[in-house]
Amino acid sequence: MSKKISITLDDEILDFVDQRTNNRSSFINKILQHEKQKSFMEALAEAYRDQSSDPDFLEEVSDLEITVSDGLY
Repeated sequence: MSKKISITLDDEILDFVDQRTNNRSSFINKILQHEKQKSFMEALAEAYRDQSSDPDFLEEVSDLEITVSDGLY
């Protein structure tokens, strides 16, 4: 699903876009999709960092590793 919107860009930015594509909407959409993915990956990395210092999580991982090594998994 897509929606038509109106945005204002600086002349210099619009020139940059126009030099790289003949489809402004597609170009801007791809850039924003990339930024969305980048934001998600940064949040995921932060969650992993938080998780790696969470004592409760580390205890659960240790318990799971013991269970797996015992062959009870």
